[in-house]
Amino acid sequence: MGIWSVACDHAGFSLKPTVLQTLEALGHTVLDLGTHSLASVDYPDFAHALAASITTKRAEFGVLICGSGIGISIAANRHEGVRAALCGEPLSAALARQHNDANVVCMGARLTGPGMAEAIVRAFSATSFEGGRHQLRVAKIER
Repeated sequence: MGIWSVACDHAGFSLKPTVLQTLEALGHTVLDLGTHSLASVDYPDFAHALAASITTKRAEFGVLICGSGIGISIAANRHEGVRAALCGEPLSAALARQHNDANVVCMGARLTGPGMAEAIVRAFSATSFEGGRHQLRVAKIER
């Protein structure tokens, strides 16, 4: 199985245990990059830390959580080689992997319950990049 990084801000803290437990149950090694409490923090700091774990190859994949998932996904996508997809349900998570070779899935804890978060992580984890015509498009993103 793979190595995954997980990070969140204070708004995503309540959903993080579900994500950690799901990844561990799937047999993945998990790096918990914080935050570790409900104290207010800045989501870009955690997005940048997780993105660094991907770009340095400490982890293959990642999960980021903030209140809406929007800000943390924008911050993560500022890093070359990171393709972070904001997903609200399993189909978008699977398509993000299959068509976009996403390596980070982002969620909003204020919009996504624990059951849906588990389903999103399972779908993202279970889906492989299809390559082919999609590879050409991903290459254009990376330019």
